[in-house]
Amino acid sequence: MAPTKTGPALWVAVALVTVAVVSRTWVEVVSHYVPEPYLDEVFHVPQAQKYCQGRYTEWDDKITTPPGLYLLSLLIPKNLAGGTLSKIFSCDTTSLRGVNALALTALANLALLSRWQIEARLHEARHPTKLKAPSRYAIHTAVNIALFPVILFFSGLYYTDVASTAVVLGALLNSLRRMGRDRSSLLSDLLTIFLGILALVMRQTNVFWVVVFLGGLEAVHAVKALRPQPVDEPAINTVWGRIKFFAWRYSLGEVHDLPLHAAWEDVSFIVAAICNPLRILRQVWPHIMVLLAFASFIVWNGGVVLGDKSNHIATIHLAQMLYIWPFFAFFSLPLLVPYISPFIFMVLGGSRPDRSKSLPASASSSNKDAADSAATGLQTSGSSKRRVSPKYNDDARDRISHDGARPDQRYSPLLRALLVLCQAKSAIWVISLLATILVSVAIVKFNTIIHPFTLADNRHYMFYVFRYTIRRSSWIRYALVVVYSISRWMIWGTLGGCSTWLFEFTGDNCSMNVSYSRLSPNSFANHPFTYNTGRPQSKAPFAGSTVAVESEEIRKEKQDQVDRALREDPLLYSTEPVPTSTALVFFLATTLSLITAPLVEPRYFIIPWVIWRLLIPAWRVHDHHAGSEIDKMQRSGTVLGKLLSFFKRYDSRLILETVWFVVINIGTMCIFLFKRYQWRAEDGTLLDNGRWQRFMW
Repeated sequence: MAPTKTGPALWVAVALVTVAVVSRTWVEVVSHYVPEPYLDEVFHVPQAQKYCQGRYTEWDDKITTPPGLYLLSLLIPKNLAGGTLSKIFSCDTTSLRGVNALALTALANLALLSRWQIEARLHEARHPTKLKAPSRYAIHTAVNIALFPVILFFSGLYYTDVASTAVVLGALLNSLRRMGRDRSSLLSDLLTIFLGILALVMRQTNVFWVVVFLGGLEAVHAVKALRPQPVDEPAINTVWGRIKFFAWRYSLGEVHDLPLHAAWEDVSFIVAAICNPLRILRQVWPHIMVLLAFASFIVWNGGVVLGDKSNHIATIHLAQMLYIWPFFAFFSLPLLVPYISPFIFMVLGGSRPDRSKSLPASASSSNKDAADSAATGLQTSGSSKRRVSPKYNDDARDRISHDGARPDQRYSPLLRALLVLCQAKSAIWVISLLATILVSVAIVKFNTIIHPFTLADNRHYMFYVFRYTIRRSSWIRYALVVVYSISRWMIWGTLGGCSTWLFEFTGDNCSMNVSYSRLSPNSFANHPFTYNTGRPQSKAPFAGSTVAVESEEIRKEKQDQVDRALREDPLLYSTEPVPTSTALVFFLATTLSLITAPLVEPRYFIIPWVIWRLLIPAWRVHDHHAGSEIDKMQRSGTVLGKLLSFFKRYDSRLILETVWFVVINIGTMCIFLFKRYQWRAEDGTLLDNGRWQRFMW
């Protein structure tokens, strides 16, 4: 499908209608087989009905979340379709469940727009053109997020999770659009505050996402928007000299933010933020206001939790950050296909991916540089050459050695040692792996918390997960550290767009464009302990930062180049991984939102999974060297060859993910609807008034 005005619109409509039909059908089926409120609905439905009757001051003390869902249930039927829905909205259990069916459709639409904006921000950071339509990858990703088993299941019940997640995605979309501008308007600031408070009214733990995550992303954007005049990096042969130079550059806003697959930690953002507090504050003050509103609520309420505080006491529960990775790996199993694809290609007789075939089909060897520029969104200009600051002219003249000595021979012993240490990637990887394993073992030993609710309620799958793993034997607890570590490694590799094993064969098995990967690390490296000292830092210009003012014809020509490239390769701008800063802010928000919860529930992992899923870049089946068996298959015209060619232009994992979610959903839905049972005492007496019990997430 070419990115035309009507093509994407049609597929977007089909996607959203599909989600709406599935969600509404699920509500109808649940209401047919389970007409009475079930489990937590016993609290939520009566409370919403009190609001429908105008009894806003009455509150059930067993409810721990704010009344956002109940207020939304009143607003939707009164404002949609000119009041038509209000005539059929009787505030009964089925009507209230229908609110979540609408919320799921809204969630899918917001996920689509958010993924589109993520791709647009990554593209526009290096190119003045626009992505005028959502990609196929964004559309299919949004559908799969709506089909996520935990989300789809609870869209058929009157729980807060679906609507809460939709509001958080609305706040994310707003922030992504704000990051598309150098300066935010007052109206945008007020909208940010409104969406932040609305998210808190849905669920208290959303504070970590609308303040920490979104505020962190906007703080990073504020630093990157400083755009200092670029300079060449001088040859400095001492540790202290390099630290001074880079501290000066960091203070101006030239930060080090590699793509996640090539992550390297440093303090550039911290230095830039400390040196530019007013710029940061101007961008994030709406998030600070949301935080102050939340703090005021805590003071007024006497705590974070409404109602039943005794069973929801905030606890440091670090083990949550172990459980989340197997959870992600199980539900996102199809996304881990790149980890096994090299072995499949080896069996089929393939070879290493062929970098020379990664460019758009129209690119020839004579214009490969231009194709690289179009494919990666870079622009080059002779007038954008960096100049060395007068402060460092003396050092710059020392870049060329007239005594014939290699530059590294002129380094001080301490600098040489640090350079060797920082370049020892394998050693650093081994040390970090051992450190995370030791930390995981310590968490298992000292911070494994099993909430009484987990042990008492056998209606939830988590009861059986704990029963047959963590509670079965102490050795299983420690053996699971291996599962946690492998899952964490694959989940972060998937987020970074790479699935590199420990041998060279899979070194190119990354999601990002191969032409894009040629730019790293020199185009992004900006820390003191690299060997590229004394060479120009050919950093890509920011969007719209060309020296010369471009004519309308030139801008239109560049936009046409982007459109043509997308027609030839629909995955072109979907394969770029997020920057390291985004991943670190995501990890911080996830950690804060989970470690304060003593109870382990799949519902608590919904928002972290949705955000992670939105940040994942697309992946393609790579070309292989001419003459290899896979290359012959692609050219053969057979069914397998056509599939391989198709999956060069479409992320095959999305189809597998859809099938995987459908299988899980059918299984869990059938178990919930048809495998019911009754609680009985040891003497056979019926408990809970003989009500039917059902298994659920």
